[in-house]
Amino acid sequence: MNIVIISGSIRKGRRSHDVSVALASRFHASGHTQAAIIDLAEYNLPVLEEQYSPADNTIPGLADIQQKLDQADAIIFLSPEYHGSYSGALKNAVDYFSEEFKSKPIGVVSVGAGRMGGINASTEMQLLILSLGAFPMPYKLLVSNVQHAFGEGGEVKDEFLSRSMDRFVAEFVWLAEAIRDKKLKP
Repeated sequence: MNIVIISGSIRKGRRSHDVSVALASRFHASGHTQAAIIDLAEYNLPVLEEQYSPADNTIPGLADIQQKLDQADAIIFLSPEYHGSYSGALKNAVDYFSEEFKSKPIGVVSVGAGRMGGINASTEMQLLILSLGAFPMPYKLLVSNVQHAFGEGGEVKDEFLSRSMDRFVAEFVWLAEAIRDKKLKP
């Protein structure tokens, strides 16, 4: 199982990327999945002017992102909540692509500094997933009080979050395998 996590914050001092790293580690520890992170902070994607085409390679990094998304069995959108929605960086990156998301399971992880864990962003991301022609996983991972959730070494300090991450990984792998195994072969 090949899973791609899109880490959707490019802000300096971001805490949501810690969640991406911890989640990828949990997928690896589950034994039968590979989880790669597309860290949008590593790319300098300009505001979308035209969807990506392999014939047009003028924006560095787009071919790399396209290849990772295309090869993914399943994808996770991970974003902090900004003003009641997900990050503009995530939306901009997603808008470059289309076919790469079709009929794939996509999980949602939202991060917030408050108690609600970015619930509004999570709902908005699920609507985005439906618009992409993909399958949103019903169970969402909401990470609240992210500034207190991790230790210095990146370990998860919050026991509730740790259990929620384990449940998210288990349910996501189940959904991804079920969809992958039932897809019509061309």
